[in-house]
This record gives sequence, structure tokens and C-alpha cells, in this order.
Amino acid sequence: MAQAYHPEDRVGFANRLLAWWDEHGRKDLPWQHPRTPYRVWVSEIMLQQTQVTTVIPYFHRFVARFPDIHALAGSELDEVLHHWSGLGYYARARNLHRAAILVVDELGGVLPASPDELRRLPGVGRSTAAAIAAQAFGIRAPILDGNVRRVLARQHRLEGPATASKTLRELWRLAEHHTPQDRVADYTQAIMDLGATICRRTPQCPGCPVRDTCQAHASEEVERFPEPAKRPPKRLERRRFFVLIDPAGRRYVERRPAFGIWGGLWSPPERDADETVARFLATAGIDRNLVDETRTGSVMHHGFSHFDLAAQPVYVRLKASPPVAHENGGRWIRPGKHTLGLSTLAVTLLDAKASPED
Repeated sequence: MAQAYHPEDRVGFANRLLAWWDEHGRKDLPWQHPRTPYRVWVSEIMLQQTQVTTVIPYFHRFVARFPDIHALAGSELDEVLHHWSGLGYYARARNLHRAAILVVDELGGVLPASPDELRRLPGVGRSTAAAIAAQAFGIRAPILDGNVRRVLARQHRLEGPATASKTLRELWRLAEHHTPQDRVADYTQAIMDLGATICRRTPQCPGCPVRDTCQAHASEEVERFPEPAKRPPKRLERRRFFVLIDPAGRRYVERRPAFGIWGGLWSPPERDADETVARFLATAGIDRNLVDETRTGSVMHHGFSHFDLAAQPVYVRLKASPPVAHENGGRWIRPGKHTLGLSTLAVTLLDAKASPED
């Protein structure tokens, strides 16, 4: 259990943090200029499990194509996923699109201001709702993203894995305690900035404005907190991806299931690791006489949160384009000249050379 804080401690913590942010905080982030509810909402969804430096170029491209919630709601999911390609965690993009349609159809195109109403939108959890409410509407609402959890766990030397229910309850209590009544938007950005730039996994304590009250620093145990949860070893999955190439250089892709890994994205056909070329052609309805050459490429490794994927490409060059696209709902595309959503791995597979002379 964390040590109790008195009201004056809350004021002191917030004031020191705000004074530091006034001088050192990030004030030139693209969603801050202008800081509209729509731009804040899009940025907060993108920032879930993704660092600011990674998000910035995607944010610029996304809002250039979808400048407001009406533009986003009126677009096809394929185009939304296309502009998300490479950012990962694609359920965020699907939820963003669903939420935009809901807001336009049921709320007159106006994002709600209260955290409780924001949490009704797909993909918006407690901390994200609070961040949007605080930064877009100036409503006092405590946040608890990964950066804030780290700051508070160290400030209070809070024992227990940060993801455990008991620890989370205490972290939310502390987040509520420290959130000031005034300058809520600035405070919210300040505590996130502190966790992102100073109180990092490898902490930079000399530059910390709240170092003097940090219990983990006082006990010289900063790197111990927050305590990690025990995770089972990652499993390894092996899969084969069949890259069909027609005489015009087009690649064949099919849409993946709506949910799960890369849900709703397009990909070369994915099959079991022991799938042979002959069996794939038979199940795909492709005449073997159309095959010009085949080549098995080197295994490509791709990491996910709970497993690692060993993806082996099999390149199948064809003499003519079979009608598989029409029969199976797939498409023939040219790499880099399409508007479909592809995972980073799919882009790599499709761009890779199919034979040594390519």
C-alpha cells in the first residue's frame, strides 16, 4: 500500500510538475495545434501502446485525409486501415471508424465531453476517455496510461505488478488524488510528458521536478518500480504465406477475418506451415499448368505481445492470372499502388523479390 498523501502534498506535486512543464514540456505536438476534440481523440487512440515519435507522421497523414469526424465516418474501412498500415494494433483503427459512424449517426457528429459518455465509444477505455475529456474539454478527470502508472508507482514506491487489480485500484486512487482542479489539460500533458521523457524505464532522475518526494528514489530503488507482472514464455507459430505473382507483376491478396491478428487487413494467402504448393493450388482452384516457377523464401520473424510468428514466403510466379480474385473475394494489386490496409509484414512479403533475376 502506498503511503498516504495529504491535500497540501497534492497541490505541491501538481505545482512542481506544472512549473516543470511550463519550461520543459512538449507544446508543439501536432494534435495541440489546433487542439480540437476530434484531433485529441484521434491522437489518444493512436497513442495507445505506441510512442509519440512513432505516432506523429501517421497522425499528420491521417488527419490530412480525414480532417474531421464526418470525413472519417463517410470513408470505407479499407481506406482507414490503409492510412493506419504500419502503426499496428489495428483494432484501434476499426474501433475509431466504428466510433466515428456512431457519433455522426447518433450524436449529431459531436464528440461527447464527459468521460462516462466517451467510454461508450468503441475503443475508448477509462484512461483514454479521461485524457480526451481533460485535454479537449478541460474537464477534471484522472488518467492512468503506462507513463502515469510508472510515475505514480515510483513516487509512492507502490509494490505489486502494475497490472494486478489491487495495484490498479491504488494507482487510480493516487491518480485521482494528484489531479488538480485547475489547469487540468496542462497537468494531464505534464504527467504524461514526465513519464515519457524523464521517468522512463531507464529513469533520468537528476532532471525530475518531483524527485524530492519520490519514495522509490529515496530508497534507491527507482528501477524496481513499477514491478513487472510475470508473463508466460512466448509461443512460436510457424505459417506459410503464398505470394502469387501474375505476368504483369501484380500480387494476389485476400482479406483477413474481421477480428484477431491483422483483423480486416489484406494479406497474401496464409496457410499452415506444412502446406505444400500443390495442395495450396488445389484448394485455391488454380491450374498447376499456370505455374511458371516457385521459390521458397527465407523465414521472416514478426513479434506480437503474446507470440512470435515465423513467416515463410512461397513465391508462385504465374503464366496468366487465374480467376481466384473473383471466386474468393481477393484482389490483384501492385505493391505501393493501392489503397488497401496491409500489415508491415504483408508489405514486406509483397515487395520481396520473387526470383534471383528480379
